Amino acid sequence: MKRTLTSLIALGFLGTILFTSCQSGAIKSTHTVTGKLAVIDSTWDNKTDAQLIAELSPYKEKVDSVMNQVIGEASTTLTTKRPESLLSNLVADVLREAATSYIGHPADMGLVNMGGLRTIITEGKITKGNIYEILPFENSLCILTLQGKHIKMLMQNIAAVHGEGVSNIQLQITETGEVINAKINGESIQDEKRYTVATIDYLAGGNDGMEALIQAEDKICPQGATLRGLFLDYVKSQTEQNKKITSRLENRITIIEK
Repeated sequence: MKRTLTSLIALGFLGTILFTSCQSGAIKSTHTVTGKLAVIDSTWDNKTDAQLIAELSPYKEKVDSVMNQVIGEASTTLTTKRPESLLSNLVADVLREAATSYIGHPADMGLVNMGGLRTIITEGKITKGNIYEILPFENSLCILTLQGKHIKMLMQNIAAVHGEGVSNIQLQITETGEVINAKINGESIQDEKRYTVATIDYLAGGNDGMEALIQAEDKICPQGATLRGLFLDYVKSQTEQNKKITSRLENRITIIEK
């Protein structure tokens, strides 16, 4: 951390020089800056800058005072794993339920990418910093409306990567990533029916292989509804009700061996 901050400050200083040298209009003068690459590894641990550490200390204390706040407690360790996992199920559930504030009811399904969940929740106390570690990206809620024929394409997208975080669906896939059977809320998917999908803006753009989402007929992406914020609110709400954070494996996605 110490060496990272030192590097960032040095880079910021260099960036300032470059920026001020590239303002619009004629360049009045040029400067040649030379340097060399430096390997940032454990050898720098013994080369700490005492003055810099002292100057940053008050800011670190303020950040720590916020991030170390205990906001909840997990009844068990929630991990991420394909095709289905405790943490991915929970986050997808939170997304699906969050749609209620904008469309009046939960979305027909929730979807979050496994790659967006960067670590796990361990059993015991949950801090605000833990949530930032799990969800470090500024992803926001998007509620999409798709025809059933495109939902079937989405199920194939999910099968192709051997599972993502999903809510309110039942998907059976092969070991090679093909769909065997797919249902929403226990019912077969109808081609012409409209379904709502609560996901994140990153996936709504067709990223991480979720190309079917580009076919959405309607899209609601509420300003400020970040996934991190929604999950923080969920944890705090459960804590206020004296409930621990938990989740269940429900065979939402199963791989059928042939």
